Amino acid sequence: MLTRYIDMKTRYFLAIALMVAVFVSSCKKDNYDAPEVDFNGRLVYKGESINVQYGNVNFELWQPGFGNNGAINVNVNQEGGFSAKLFNGNYKLVFSANQGPFLWPKNVAGRQDTIQLNLNGSKTMDIEIVPYYMIRNGVITAAAGKVNASCKLEKIITDANAKNIESVSLYVNKTQFVDGSNNLATQTISGAAIADLNNLNMVVNIPSIVPTQNYVFARIGVKIAGVEDLIFTPVSKLTY
Repeated sequence: MLTRYIDMKTRYFLAIALMVAVFVSSCKKDNYDAPEVDFNGRLVYKGESINVQYGNVNFELWQPGFGNNGAINVNVNQEGGFSAKLFNGNYKLVFSANQGPFLWPKNVAGRQDTIQLNLNGSKTMDIEIVPYYMIRNGVITAAAGKVNASCKLEKIITDANAKNIESVSLYVNKTQFVDGSNNLATQTISGAAIADLNNLNMVVNIPSIVPTQNYVFARIGVKIAGVEDLIFTPVSKLTY
């Protein structure tokens, strides 16, 4: 009887030890190091940042050779910058279709290009694109309860890929996120109503803000015909 009791006790402790071993092994499998390599940069045209709507423009990073071969989506911020935490290794940088108010780089066959990206430590890299239009000499001011804006538009793409302007808008918001989805007030000029690309002027009444603040944020956005994403001026903080 005593021998049977000892055998049962031994089997009990063996079972407990096996469960602990399985648990520790499982924890080790899930306990991978976090990615520590910084990959960042900007979308630029001739060195000038391209301002877009936050979260609306992105590209993908693919790392071949791993069981989970899904894309890492990298979002572009309002100022045209991007940042991602990655592991060292080789990646393919793929431009998502129909993204942004510009043309992504193309290869010799005329197709949207794929960039080979090798990371062996943190890397900063600007990506050169070609916008349909650039907003030049943007000036935004606040006075007498109004936000005033003026700018010029330069048509960059003039070949068979050229597109017309659908509209130009002045957006005003109480926070630094300013665009067609985030604004308290806006004025829009249709493309058909633009007589001179070198002389655009807009004005917006500053609305009442609760709780009260003595500043707003504003920027100009240009909508290109047939293109979802707008190109913007940098955000301006206006105190009044």
